[in-house]
Amino acid sequence: MGSLADELRERKTLDDEGLRDLLETGDDSLVEELHRNAREVATEQFGRVIWLRALIEWSNKCRNDCLYCGIRKSNRDIRRYSLPRETILECCDNAWRLGVKTFVLQGGENPNGAVALAPIVAEIRASWPEAAITLSLGELPPDTFRLLRRSGANRYLLRHETADPVHYARLHPASMKLENRLACLRELRSLGYLTGLGMMVGSPWQTTGDLISDIRLIESFKPEMIGTGPFIPHHATPLGHFPAGSPELTLRIYSILRLMLPQAWIPATTALATLMPDGRTAGILAGANVVMPNFTPVTVREEYSLYEGKSRPGAEAAETLNLLIKELDKIGYHV
Repeated sequence: MGSLADELRERKTLDDEGLRDLLETGDDSLVEELHRNAREVATEQFGRVIWLRALIEWSNKCRNDCLYCGIRKSNRDIRRYSLPRETILECCDNAWRLGVKTFVLQGGENPNGAVALAPIVAEIRASWPEAAITLSLGELPPDTFRLLRRSGANRYLLRHETADPVHYARLHPASMKLENRLACLRELRSLGYLTGLGMMVGSPWQTTGDLISDIRLIESFKPEMIGTGPFIPHHATPLGHFPAGSPELTLRIYSILRLMLPQAWIPATTALATLMPDGRTAGILAGANVVMPNFTPVTVREEYSLYEGKSRPGAEAAETLNLLIKELDKIGYHV
């Protein structure tokens, strides 16, 4: 009789009791078996190739006051910025010349800023017609989602953060509702975006039951991308005194999601690398297949502070990418 990891690989699902056992087990051999199965499935789907995404943190202006986020509107200790058109295009050009064919424009939730970004997205599409353009700009009106789609964006990442509405309410201001976020995800899919969602692992008050609900939401939605990382506190937030989430639990969730959705793009996130020195490679060995080197200008990276101690090498993108390639080579992977 096979293990739970084998069963999940074969069936691409488990009952809630099985998921709970995988999330809570103290059996190191079962955890390693889970990671091995996920690693093998990722290799079957993608080979030993890691996909690169050029992260461009284009603006830290945000209208929301999420209780865990360092760029929440109430934080007066950071300098707000939005990259000008010329700088965004230069970041894209740097990425393209280094062989990175997907641009990820990430920013705080700012509907007016998103509208102003649309002509820049159109210029990116015209300049690099073969590129994938991913946006991560939070919840926006349907008309703005449509405008950005018409302008040339073809992917959108909107993490759901937690699938339990009560837990969601404890992490966000009263003006934000889980139902609105899920409606945005459905709208994005209806507009033809390749869509991503994901949760924070170990956020305050989170239970194993909450994580199982997150996994079920992802399983049913079947996103093309899954952006998941551990919770990391930020001192300038109401939840800054809570402990960080577990990197080891995050890795288990990578493996579970890889076995459920073999073809999904799963990044080894910056948050994981912040808590684990070898977080990127550990994520890959647990089934992740995407890494997002940061192409944001060094001069503003410190201002895009979602959480404390964010892993952000001070080197320029070319040097960072070279180090990443060497890091992957050591574990037998390439870009």
